[in-house]
Amino acid sequence: MKKEMAQKFKLWLSESYDKETRAALQRLIDEQSPELEDAFYTDLEFGTGGLRGIMGIGTNRMNRYTVGFATQGMANYLKKRFTGEIKVVIAYDSRLNSRFFAEITADIFSANHIFCYLFEDIRPTPELSYAIRELGCKAGVMITASHNPKEYNGYKAYWEDGGQLVFPDDKNVTAEVKQVTQVEEVQWNRNEKLVKIIGEEIDEHYLDRVQSLSLNPEIIKQSNLSIVYTPLHGAGANLVPQALRRFGFNNIHFVKEQMIPDGMFPTVASPNPEEETALAMALQKANAVKADLILATDPDADRVGVAYRTANGQYELLNGNMTASLLIYYLLSQRAIQKHYGSDDFIVKTIVTTELLRKIAIEFNIECYDVLTGFKYIAEMIRKKENKATFVGGGEESCGYLVGDFVRDKDAVSACCLIAEMAAFFKSNHQNLHEALLEIYKQFGFYKQKMISVTKKGMEGALEIKKIMISFREMFPEEICGSKIVYFIDYQTGKIINRITGNNTGTQLPQSDVLQFILEDETKITVRPSGTEPKIKFYVEARGELLSDFQKSNDQLEIKLNTIIKELLMQ
Repeated sequence: MKKEMAQKFKLWLSESYDKETRAALQRLIDEQSPELEDAFYTDLEFGTGGLRGIMGIGTNRMNRYTVGFATQGMANYLKKRFTGEIKVVIAYDSRLNSRFFAEITADIFSANHIFCYLFEDIRPTPELSYAIRELGCKAGVMITASHNPKEYNGYKAYWEDGGQLVFPDDKNVTAEVKQVTQVEEVQWNRNEKLVKIIGEEIDEHYLDRVQSLSLNPEIIKQSNLSIVYTPLHGAGANLVPQALRRFGFNNIHFVKEQMIPDGMFPTVASPNPEEETALAMALQKANAVKADLILATDPDADRVGVAYRTANGQYELLNGNMTASLLIYYLLSQRAIQKHYGSDDFIVKTIVTTELLRKIAIEFNIECYDVLTGFKYIAEMIRKKENKATFVGGGEESCGYLVGDFVRDKDAVSACCLIAEMAAFFKSNHQNLHEALLEIYKQFGFYKQKMISVTKKGMEGALEIKKIMISFREMFPEEICGSKIVYFIDYQTGKIINRITGNNTGTQLPQSDVLQFILEDETKITVRPSGTEPKIKFYVEARGELLSDFQKSNDQLEIKLNTIIKELLMQ
């Protein structure tokens, strides 16, 4: 490994690389910086979210060269895969270097005789997905690291259906990228004739489609729902307010300090709307104006965090499973009332997302499909069912949701609108979101989840994560927290083993390094390495009956979840 890294150092110190890069690397070598190993021990690869990493010099970092190699590899594959004119669209968010990386991407595609549409300024990820289909493109690139800390940036690669790359195209692009090993192999010089700047016209078409999703426009006017919105310094600052107003929401309050796009994210420790700390300023604003609802989108506006005002005037944050359950219930129940449903309707969720969605789908007599973690697999399922069945909505526990199929990735712009409409609907029935959720729990059972991430940084951390997964595969217990394991599911081998009957069936899903245990009491446990961060994640969901005393029900499941996680970490 040291010999391999020494060869990389020598290459990056050659005149093939720019003067600033060479000088920065030499400084790190002279200082014997501990950053060197992590920066060069491996190469960034496409994971569940594409290319993503810390910005800086090195093969394991986001920089002009890793972006350049990725784009050249993608261009090579596009030219092998398609004949005739090839068009791509490129968008970027507010992160540091996002515009820089987007320009490099346009340079290289156009130099390879691929026509580029480049957004004039920051735009949400879902609009990039929409633009691919709207403009008849074969691919797209979104420069973003989603909700990661400010040190990160990324490169999300999309295909002609508007979804992120899936098998076999993801593997084929990765293979092409690996073959680009020299700076000289990259076509760096932009062909200006093949780059077109786009903006407001696409915005208008996209917002029209978002507005068409509304199910109860009349209730919005009656409710006078008060909303606090924050884009957390990201790309939602322009389009989310426009979309909400088109739906009919006029009582909107903004966290002004966070409406300013800024890749340093100066007012938050991390721009992740799943975390309550990221909503601190929004909570202050909501308290001041007594808002009914808080909406917060991440830097590329594909995820949305939600908080609501309780009956006693406090604010509670919904987790992704809660929001998904409310949203899917609202969509299906309203479609049933308005008779907009069909026998071929379906929803999609990821394997780590709550089983409550499946129970709701069964109640409304529609299919619920499970896919691997990563919204690209939801998009893939939509594509497979296109012209055969109707996609109603889908979601994942990490605050990503999609309604309708004109976008093929999670869409916080449309989700903000429909969550607000849902809140207005429940308000018209004298319910807040917690009270509406309790009604769902009474009908289908009380589901509670917990997820913990264990960070293992660097080369040693990556090896340790592999060892943990091997250990769970080879030495998993007979029971957990007193409940027998009924199903052991290994998505890497594609096998579902019934521990009671011994029957062995297939998952019918692509291979992935994920393990799942389904217990007798309906507890679901999932163990998986993150595809975008140096972490191993443990997801646990337990089901119980909802007692008349909600707090008692909640406390009982909380104790159970903590006990299960403790047992898992001791394995």
